[in-house]
This record gives sequence, structure tokens and C-alpha cells, in this order.
Amino acid sequence: MIRAGVVGASGWAGVSHLPALAGLDGFEVTAVATTNRASAGKAAAEHGVPLAFADAGALAAHPDVDLVVVSVKAPGHAAVIRAALEAGKHVVSEWPLTVDPAEADELAHAATAAGVVHAVSLQGHHSPDARFVRDLVAAGRVGRLESAVLVAAGDPLGGAVIPAGMEWSTDPAGGTTILTIMAGHFLATLERMAGPLTEMSARLPSRYDTVAVGETGRTVANRVPSQVLLHGTLAGGATASVTVHGGSGTPDGFLVKLVGSEGTLTAGPTRPGVYMHWTDWEIRVGGERVEVPASYRTVPFDPAGGPVANVAAFYQEVGRAIREGRPADPDFHAAARLHRLLAAVERAALSGGAEEVS
Repeated sequence: MIRAGVVGASGWAGVSHLPALAGLDGFEVTAVATTNRASAGKAAAEHGVPLAFADAGALAAHPDVDLVVVSVKAPGHAAVIRAALEAGKHVVSEWPLTVDPAEADELAHAATAAGVVHAVSLQGHHSPDARFVRDLVAAGRVGRLESAVLVAAGDPLGGAVIPAGMEWSTDPAGGTTILTIMAGHFLATLERMAGPLTEMSARLPSRYDTVAVGETGRTVANRVPSQVLLHGTLAGGATASVTVHGGSGTPDGFLVKLVGSEGTLTAGPTRPGVYMHWTDWEIRVGGERVEVPASYRTVPFDPAGGPVANVAAFYQEVGRAIREGRPADPDFHAAARLHRLLAAVERAALSGGAEEVS
């Protein structure tokens, strides 16, 4: 049994990590930590967890914790990760790994040196639909891949209104923008299917100098982009075109189009209001619908229920890696590489030229 301690047990963790871990064989949530004892105790009571902490270091050091889950705001990730590594514990981090590409590399090397399993929660990497599309492309179902197109909605980021409580997302230092969160997840999913980007040109338009805060009547300064526009080349030579557009409401879905020498594959959501890394897809090859085989769906969760299914699939991989004594996929090194990709997007947008992805 892998005993998990979740740091940042309210908010996102409460609707993703905690239910995913509770629903999987081989895991037990033994501890939670938040910023204060009262909220930690409340989260522990709500989820039936025996231990509650107001200090992440104390959670990481506890002998009843084998795996530390980092689900706090991005600027706080590095400190919790280091506490887990110092305690010799396996560690899972939410994406983004940190707010600085150089620090992401540092954390990846530190985690490897610690000899623990380390992984980053990029749910699209474990989407059964994305894995099935990857296998179709690899098997030559559309011939040689020639171009990949992705259009996706990044709501509620990037629009004229930001939900109350998310004002910090208008500051790049917060690590939660349409580039870092939405484009990060979407690009990781696209690369899972079509292969890595090697170079690109990009634009990061910003439509709003200020944004409204929900229905409060307040406005705040905005220093982050509204859209991510990218044109590039994949490792196999195919071209890639990506548009992630912002909005102030519920995301209106996504479109993936993979054009090959012998056919075209398209994918989109089966229901409205979902992100591509959270849900199941409608996949068509040559206009004919193709069903994802049941063997790709390995968790006891319905993808119609939101992000829990793909988060659970991620934890299945983490569990296998711990039991088999091997690196998890994707690990902190993969996360650091994705940070470098997003940094290349920013450089390309500033220079107006092409940038390579190291």
C-alpha cells in the first residue's frame, strides 16, 4: 500500500487528487496539510484522513507518508518538493512544476539524486483518448504525419473577466496563465500524440490591460496574455499550428486535426464545457468515427465526471513506477523540458523570430 500525504488539500486537490487516490487500489491517503490547522482538520474530516498538518515539512517527515502530493499554488511548489526530497519521499507535483525553467531543471536533478520516484500531473499524458490517437498515428493509420493543428479554449483565463479569487492569475509571477496552465497542458497532450516540437514562432497577444473581477465591480491590472499562437515543426518533420484562445466563461471545447499522407484524423469533445486533458473524445479517421478500445480505460471513473479519471490514470502510472523501481512518466525531467518549451514560446513572441526547443 502506498501511503500518500496531500499538501494543499482544499480546492483543486479536493476534486481531483483526493478522490482519485481514494478510488484506486494500492493507495491510501494518510495525511493532508493546508496553511493552518483548522482548514487541515476540516479537509481531513471531509475525506476521512487520519493525519492533518499545518506544515508541509512535518507531513513529509511523518513515517506514515510514502508519497508527497504537491497541490499548492505554483510559487509554493519548490519548497514542498524540497521538503519531500529531504525526507526521502516519493513526490508528485501539480503542473507547473515551478515558476522558473532553471529551477525546474534544478528540481529534476535533485529528485533524481534523491533516488525517489518523481512525477508531474499532466493529465492529458494519461488520457486514454490521447494514447489511442498516439497509437493510431504510430501505426500509420493516416500515413506519414504531415501537419498537426490544435485549437482550444483557455477559459476562464485570458478573457475580460476573471473569477473572484483568481486575481493572482493576472500576474506572471503567480505561474497560472493561459500560457503556463492551459497551453502547457494542451501542448503536452498534443506532443503525446504527434511527437515533440523542435522549433517554433509564436505570438502572445494581450487584449486587456485591466480585467474585471467576477461580479464585484472591481478591476485589476492584467500583465498576462489573452491568447497563445504558435507555428512550428515537430521532430518527425510535420508542421504544427496551435491556437489557445482566452475567454471569460466556460470553455467551448477543442479541435485536434492530424493530417497524414494517407488520411486525416480529427478529435473533439463528446460534451460541451470541457478541456481536452479532462474528458473523453470523439475521434474520426477519414470522417468515420473510431471508438477507443475498452482496454485503454483502466480506472474506475467515468470521464464524464471531469478530471478525476485522467488524474487516477496518472496515479496508476506512479504506483507502477514505485513498485517496479523505475522512473515515472512524465517525471520532473519531462516537466523541465515542457518549461523550456514554454520559455521558447515567450522568446519567440518577444523576438518575432523562430526559437529552438532545447
